[in-house]
Amino acid sequence: MATRIINPVLPGFYPDPSICAANGNYYLVNSSFSYFPGIPIFKSKDLIRWTQIGNIIDRPDQLNFDGVGVSRGLFAPTIRFHNGKFYCICTQVDKLGNFIVTADKAEGPWSNPIPIPGAQGIDPSLFFDDDNSCWYVGTRPVPEGPAYEGNWEIWVQRINPDKGELYGQAKGIWRGALRNCVWPEGPHIYKFFDRYYLIHAEGGTGSNHAVMVARCDKVDGEWEGNPANPILTHRHLGHSAGLVNVGHADIVCTNEGKWWMCCLASRPYGEGTKRFCNMGRETFFAPVKWEDDWPIVSWETGLIENAYSISGHVVQRANEDADAVDFPVIDDFNSPEIADYWLSLRQRDPSFVNCTEELGNLRLYGGEPVTGLGKTSMLVRRQIGFCYEACTKMTCHFANDNDRAGIICFQNEKFNYRLQLMKRSKIIILQLVKIAGEEEEILAEEVITGGIKEIPIIVRIVAEHQKLSFEYGPDERNLYMLFSGADATILSSEKAGGFVGTTVGMFAEAGGDISAKEFYADFDWFKFHVFGHEWVNKQK
Repeated sequence: MATRIINPVLPGFYPDPSICAANGNYYLVNSSFSYFPGIPIFKSKDLIRWTQIGNIIDRPDQLNFDGVGVSRGLFAPTIRFHNGKFYCICTQVDKLGNFIVTADKAEGPWSNPIPIPGAQGIDPSLFFDDDNSCWYVGTRPVPEGPAYEGNWEIWVQRINPDKGELYGQAKGIWRGALRNCVWPEGPHIYKFFDRYYLIHAEGGTGSNHAVMVARCDKVDGEWEGNPANPILTHRHLGHSAGLVNVGHADIVCTNEGKWWMCCLASRPYGEGTKRFCNMGRETFFAPVKWEDDWPIVSWETGLIENAYSISGHVVQRANEDADAVDFPVIDDFNSPEIADYWLSLRQRDPSFVNCTEELGNLRLYGGEPVTGLGKTSMLVRRQIGFCYEACTKMTCHFANDNDRAGIICFQNEKFNYRLQLMKRSKIIILQLVKIAGEEEEILAEEVITGGIKEIPIIVRIVAEHQKLSFEYGPDERNLYMLFSGADATILSSEKAGGFVGTTVGMFAEAGGDISAKEFYADFDWFKFHVFGHEWVNKQK
């Protein structure tokens, strides 16, 4: 029986966590940006083991992501439970703005978005007070005009959460704990000990990220910062820290009266000080206790540790400890429904991406290039470990020149690797394509066959920290090396920019008119296997 909380609780690209308790369970959500379905939601009975129970944005009619890059879309959701109803408030940047969705059950169905007219900024939260009033809590540029980039404030206003209507006076309540604070964000208000508490992050989403706290006697009063701020950060540990970018937190009290904070952080890896965060920002937990009516986070060390007892003490991870989430190693696509952890970019058209047309196979019809902002045919899952293998068996049914499909390591539209089978005149070739910024490079190419339009093949990626190898063959026991030692650091946020982590999966691009649906690829299975549990808190 699992008795320890193991970090990261959600490995891989699961940033901006928010948590709530309801009906004896705990629910956790994350940002998903322009991936669809959006806002994954997890459930736990004990904070130790978590199961994904769906995605809050899971229908095309809820939101439109057309034409936006992978790091746009949905920013920083907050989940809350009040009077028997779940609320999730979030920002869709560039399009709808701030909105609320509701559900009677966390598993859904969730409502269509309720827009919030007049709600400036990003990172919204809801606070339900004891008198059943509700407050909108958000961030915005300071009203007099920012004196510098990131000169924002946290503001509040009463809201009817079922209608998305703000009313009363909007008031800026906090501009950060530090002088000349940049990017106060991710604000959450709570009421404990007959006082109101504001937990938020500041310093930007990179290495200066930190968690701060303030308190007040009323929501729209004069807030007092904790003299001990920041209450959680790793920014003082420098570039050699085992975890970086620590921030954006939410807290919850368990049924046993224990307090826990969820937050984001990144695990850099590589050689020496040249380390990069390919998995983006992940979800971690740390224990909280209260002293002098202020929260103390991870009180034994002040850092996020690899493992805690359920009472909040730092412990060593034991061999019998399982990861918090049991992500499947192999998907054989035998179910007509695509599993919740799979992602597509911007949309998922079932007529182009489905498990129903060929029993036991995922079928991808050729879409537009994954390097653009159009209609792609791609199914990917998050990279969740430093070292892994990703492998699939596919059969391509070619029609036109430049039809291509294969396996992909995708950070964004301008930074990715594609191991693809492609039709060129009368021959079929295998290519390894590297996209890094504005440069596209073919690293390796082999002629596979000629004179046929249908070909099965195994393609495989092996990641050993920041080195990638690409293999192919007729079966898993007979694989040939196409290219080894490819640089995986281009898949990091440090080099690629943006807010997401690397994903790995399958894609298909049409050489002709995508509406004709002449080219498709069938994928019999996909395997993603992580080698070992390497992360320990290296700052010790």
